[in-house]
Amino acid sequence: MEAEDRGSRKIKRGTVLSNKMDKTVVVQVQRTMRHPQYGKVITRNTKFYAHNEIETVKVGDVVEIVETRPLSKLKRWRVVAAIA
Repeated sequence: MEAEDRGSRKIKRGTVLSNKMDKTVVVQVQRTMRHPQYGKVITRNTKFYAHNEIETVKVGDVVEIVETRPLSKLKRWRVVAAIA
């Protein structure tokens, strides 16, 4: 019930680039898109700062992040699970 009251939140899956900060990781999310003019499939990368209560996440791990309220100047995402 509580999740329904807050509405649906965006979920993304990406690779951890850095875990040097305290309770923060940098996650790179790749998305593929088609070029608007030429139609070629290209890859775009975006980096997200995510709050990490799971301290066992290492660089190179695949994690799932979910959108949350602003936690600091850059952090708007939270690590939900480490997939690999």
